[in-house]
Amino acid sequence: MKKFAKMSLVAAVAVAGLTTTSSAKALEEAIKNVDVSGTVVYRYDDRQFDQNTKDKDLNNYKIGLTLKSKVNDDVTAVTRFIVGSDTDAGFAGLNHAEGPDAQAKVTLSNVYFSYTGIANTTVNVGKQGLTTPWTVAIDADGNEQTGTGILALTNVGPVTLAAAYFNQTNLDKSSDVGVGDGSENVVTLGAMGNIGPVALDAWYLDRDDLYDTYTIGALAKFDISDVKLSIGARHTELDLDNVSADDSLTKVELGAKMGIFGANIGYGWTDDEGGIAAEDNDAKTGFQGWTMNLNGVNDASLLKLNVNAQVMPKLNLALNYNILDRDNDSTERPDTKDTELYLQASYQMSKNFGGYIRFGQADLEDGQTDGDDNDGTIGRLQVQYSF
Repeated sequence: MKKFAKMSLVAAVAVAGLTTTSSAKALEEAIKNVDVSGTVVYRYDDRQFDQNTKDKDLNNYKIGLTLKSKVNDDVTAVTRFIVGSDTDAGFAGLNHAEGPDAQAKVTLSNVYFSYTGIANTTVNVGKQGLTTPWTVAIDADGNEQTGTGILALTNVGPVTLAAAYFNQTNLDKSSDVGVGDGSENVVTLGAMGNIGPVALDAWYLDRDDLYDTYTIGALAKFDISDVKLSIGARHTELDLDNVSADDSLTKVELGAKMGIFGANIGYGWTDDEGGIAAEDNDAKTGFQGWTMNLNGVNDASLLKLNVNAQVMPKLNLALNYNILDRDNDSTERPDTKDTELYLQASYQMSKNFGGYIRFGQADLEDGQTDGDDNDGTIGRLQVQYSF
């Protein structure tokens, strides 16, 4: 984050003719206590499928700007503005094949006060991001889940405890699940800690009259000789109210890096009764590839394979292959197997500026006995600036 001091002189001059010297000085002092951080992202998606229902030719734009103003020694006022979608705080997407250029809207996404007057404790009150494993509170290049309420975090020895209550959320617009109208109360409790090289967490969440859910996760990182290894696992259960079926999603992920080479493998599976495990597909409790997603898909498995090489200090090349296998016995549909193969070149020009290019092929089986498969080419260009 950077101090907003660069703008203090400009702001003071701008109001000099409209206020007294004393108030202008107060404004300058206030601006000096503001920290600014954010991201600017441009993305171009180009997808061409045999059956064009999945085609997407979009110019995507998003700016996220967070301002933290120190009120006093114990209180900080936090606001976040989004230039992008005014419904889910995600991208403003413009299809160049269907219409002209247009303007993106500016919206106030977060406005809350953060209190740190209690030792080892932070309490946020107001409209803020939903900081849970099922949601994404802040995302440079995706939608964000927000709500109005109170969130408390406190450290007790090696353990961090979390508790939150929200009386309304934007989950009716920002969720990938699409249940509820956003007026439901949300209560969540969590505990996070470390045992040696292993980070553990356990969370419970209740969305009133819709569902309750829990998740447990573990992540271990350690070195063996010249090899850096990571092993992670997570299991999530979700029980929809007034529905007898239970949903679950379990995933295991392994990673290794030696010198300039790296490899990752991930495998996830869902219950035959249901696979809803996250409000946002990008959340910790979800599991997805690029064009395929396991969250919300029952009786299915997703295998993700990745190999990569840091060929230059600023350039990484990666090959990704993913397989989504759906048994669909419970829905009396034929088994289907979707695959995607794509290359990605990532270039980090500087610490605060970089991007990537992807290109590949997706083969999607129809799932109907008399249907045709839907195959296509997939491409993406993304550039991101952080400040």
